[in-house]
Amino acid sequence: MRFDYKQPNIGNTDTLIRAIAGALMIIAGFLGGGWISAAIGAVVLATAYFRFCPAYALFNFRTN
Repeated sequence: MRFDYKQPNIGNTDTLIRAIAGALMIIAGFLGGGWISAAIGAVVLATAYFRFCPAYALFNFRTN
């Protein structure tokens, strides 16, 4: 298991999907979906920004 956050393990398509989903979850959280939805959306958006997913590293999975 490699847990090196400097090595990206998320590909371009995965990054785009995560960015869109994270932004939509944050918007839904502010429009009445609750703060949990916004918090999860922020985490998803952060994984898209850093191009590193700890769950992918745990299972030795890469999409790039």
